[in-house]
Amino acid sequence: MTRHLKLVQAPAPQLDPALPARRGRRRFLLGGLLAGGALLVGWGVQPPRQRLHTAAPLALKDGAVALNGWVAIAPDGAVSVVVPRSEMGQGVHTALPMLVAEELDLPLSHVRVAAAPIDKIFANLTVMRETLPFHPDDAGSLRQGANWLAAKLGRELGIMFTGGSSSVRDAWMPMREAGAVARAMLIKAACARWKAEPGACRTEDGFVIHADGRRAGYGALAADAARLGQDIGVDEVRLKEPSAFRLIGKPAPRLDSRAKVDGSARFGIDARPPGLVYAALRMSPVVGGRLASFDAARVRAMPGVLAVTDISPAPGGRTGAGAGVAVVAATWWQARQAAAALPVTWDEGEHARLSSEGLFDELARALEDESGHVYFESGSVEQEGVAMTVSAEYRAPFLAHATMEPINCTAQLVGGRLKLWASTQVPSVAVDVAARVAGVGREQVEIEVMLLGGGFGRRLEVDMVAQAVAVAASLEGKPVQLIWTREDDTTHDVYRPAALARLRAHLDARGNLLAWSSKSASGAIGHQYFPRNLGLPGVGPDKTTAEGAYDHQYAFANQRIEHVIVDSPVPIGYWRSVGHSHNAFFKEGFLEEVAHAARRDSVDLRRELLRHHPGALAVLDAALKAAGQPEDGRAHGVALHRSFGSTVAQVAEVSVEGKEIRVHRVVCAIDCGIVVNPNIVAQQVESAVVFGLSAALGGEITLRQGRVEQSNFGDYPVLRMAQAPEVETVILPSAAHPEGVGEPAVPPVAPAVAAAVFKLTGQRLRSLPLRLA
Repeated sequence: MTRHLKLVQAPAPQLDPALPARRGRRRFLLGGLLAGGALLVGWGVQPPRQRLHTAAPLALKDGAVALNGWVAIAPDGAVSVVVPRSEMGQGVHTALPMLVAEELDLPLSHVRVAAAPIDKIFANLTVMRETLPFHPDDAGSLRQGANWLAAKLGRELGIMFTGGSSSVRDAWMPMREAGAVARAMLIKAACARWKAEPGACRTEDGFVIHADGRRAGYGALAADAARLGQDIGVDEVRLKEPSAFRLIGKPAPRLDSRAKVDGSARFGIDARPPGLVYAALRMSPVVGGRLASFDAARVRAMPGVLAVTDISPAPGGRTGAGAGVAVVAATWWQARQAAAALPVTWDEGEHARLSSEGLFDELARALEDESGHVYFESGSVEQEGVAMTVSAEYRAPFLAHATMEPINCTAQLVGGRLKLWASTQVPSVAVDVAARVAGVGREQVEIEVMLLGGGFGRRLEVDMVAQAVAVAASLEGKPVQLIWTREDDTTHDVYRPAALARLRAHLDARGNLLAWSSKSASGAIGHQYFPRNLGLPGVGPDKTTAEGAYDHQYAFANQRIEHVIVDSPVPIGYWRSVGHSHNAFFKEGFLEEVAHAARRDSVDLRRELLRHHPGALAVLDAALKAAGQPEDGRAHGVALHRSFGSTVAQVAEVSVEGKEIRVHRVVCAIDCGIVVNPNIVAQQVESAVVFGLSAALGGEITLRQGRVEQSNFGDYPVLRMAQAPEVETVILPSAAHPEGVGEPAVPPVAPAVAAAVFKLTGQRLRSLPLRLA
């Protein structure tokens, strides 16, 4: 795959003009957030809790001194920056330290990444705000108030969460403030030493410098700064204006590159505490099945076998994946061999006849018989003067995450204290669940968050943590590493929901679009995730089911977007770009059909529909300009989509040979607000394109007789290197708040490829994965 990165020098998009008033029914968390009477009102008007200082002092060594909960400085001037988000390839171990280093006037080479303790100041408040089902164009007081309450609730819950393309968005203020406060403390210490005024001092490259030439390194000042600067808070500092940035916005090498090249980087599966033993699993082959019996005596004499443990009762697991047996042995291969030989009887339960066909039939019945929750509505979709009605049905399958690092967790329970080594996206949740399984207090659990060999939402789950702790509790102090096989993972994942959508558009005699309606059906991830992992109820509408369908930028004067929740017997979870991953395919694919029926160019139609969003139009035009013309025998397909605050336009250059769809090049233009590190943006775009193409061209989980039919990369393929297209990333300049980067380039891939395939073959592909007849 060839990389091209462009930073286009175009005028920054202007603010969108006011749009016509729109109405929609917003329930979901609003009812919970705004209910509760005077108690909630009183709590809501209180100022939010601070995000600068941890509840307990940071654990430091080598004489380092903490200036706040995010920054510690060693005597040699090395600065440790606490990074509370999990590094899973998306670059947060570089991008987030850049925020602190910018305000601290520190070279990035002087930064050391420090693990975050479990503390509520590291809660992800952005994710809480993003659960609210407002249209992005809604800037009213109701939204502002709900955002305020959601952020306060997030601070109280203290959930440390890496996902939703939110890491930079959430850290943008608190980490810059932490750096600015630390800088002010260091200046105060220098002024006290020199008996100087703050205005006579400046900072540069890790030094405080007086106007007369005196200078002192941060390491020499740190102890005095911690003692003298305790009264300095975020209200006493002023953050840099973007024009003053020296690091932010500039390409910078990743801080983790060397370790990943020389092999010293430690992922979850690399944990090696002394005395480590290994555990392999047998889990129900049927969705929702339960363990009936097993004969441990048959495998206890096998080489290396140490124990056979029923892990079914472990809380925090789930029916199916939670139901099973672990075999512990001196090596993982010995454990795996014994687990495979273990005689197990399963109670297959009520889902033993479950099939993909039956599940889609149920979705279709729901679309016919049930009224959905209306996420957005404007005008009336029943119009006069209709000359043509276009309608279509689109569908998307269950999808697995297929992370490269196998699912694993290492645990050790000694004397009532539990130690975890885990590659997790939710360390605070992992600690809570582990404490419940082990029967110890939360404060008795220590977690070392390792690097993640891919997350994509799969490691937002803590089933593997619950299983590992249940095994460790039976081993009298031995550390145990639980590892799933690829087959375990593929057949016991929490899948991207399958979805079915019916779309309809009315056109007048001149081909003008009069009305647009969309009704979809799927399971609701929140209805499973919240009770499964957080112990919270999963009720009400779930924004992720309709995101990408109702929150688009197209100016449909008359539209109605609704969704029907159909409870899923199949475990479902958050998957990279979540609901946008399929709703973008439905929306953009159908827009291509509408343009064709109206005998209009689809790009021209998009330009007309983006008249209220000049920023989105600039993204579209930038992608088209960079794409140029396709080579002979190929075609270009175009898609545009907004997700996680960012707008992405893609042009896919495609050819077809027989029934094989080949994607040669993808041009991706993105407006993601202020860019912290353009290299990381380009990397994430490339990753997202490859991830999205894997799903678009081959991703599909099917069920028969209650069993997942796919098991490994042989029948659940991911894109190979020889199939990877050239990816060109065009970043539009912006002075707006940073928005998401890790996921927004996934949703447009499939519809862009499908549009190109239609030009080449005349076949309209409305189901994923894309397959030619």
